[in-house]
Amino acid sequence: MSNDSFAFKQFTIKQDKCAMKVGTDAVLLGAWINPEECKNILDIGTGTGIIALMLAQKSSADIIAIDIDKQSTDQAIENISNSNFRNIEVIHISLQALAQNSDKKFNLIATNPPYFIASFKSNDGNRTIARHADLLPFEDLIASVKKLLDEKGKFCLILPKNEAAIFRDMATQKGLYLSKLLRVRTRSDKDSEKRHLMQFEFKETEYSESTLVIESDRNMKYSEEYRELTKDYYLNF
Repeated sequence: MSNDSFAFKQFTIKQDKCAMKVGTDAVLLGAWINPEECKNILDIGTGTGIIALMLAQKSSADIIAIDIDKQSTDQAIENISNSNFRNIEVIHISLQALAQNSDKKFNLIATNPPYFIASFKSNDGNRTIARHADLLPFEDLIASVKKLLDEKGKFCLILPKNEAAIFRDMATQKGLYLSKLLRVRTRSDKDSEKRHLMQFEFKETEYSESTLVIESDRNMKYSEEYRELTKDYYLNF
């Protein structure tokens, strides 16, 4: 499999036009989210379309996938057209513009958002847009989600540990409450958490928290829990 494409069990992701390639973060989020009973789903910053396709695999919901980058939406359209899933519409638009111009409400909103708040920037302009929060600050993300999310809806995202803590505080202040948290560690012999997967809702509700270890040892042997989470997608699991 070349770096320009990545095969999953029910679809293949071409990524030659996209700045951001298929990564563990997107697969973790797509596998973790439960879209059961959802009728309308929004995927923010769809990139290759991977999360939209993962959710389409386990849901009959109508999915709208948006991205501010034209090359990404072109790539997502190509990947979705080559799949068996026809319940995804790809739109080249910013989240802020969608929130301003649409009255549609979504049962589920998902995103693997740009998160670098203050760091060195790549010379690749498209990659910078995909990785840095300049064009989609956390404040804008939260405000837009609040406008677009159904009153009983769920908002799911993945962030590095430190950025997740910042986002959580901001979301709580704006009336979005954490209901589910998955802490992700690379290996069992490493204490540091790499990513937090978070689910927010408008009302404070029963809270659940768990930890996932990706590799069980130094030999890059994947843990049983990671295999179980992603087995419907990865070819080798």
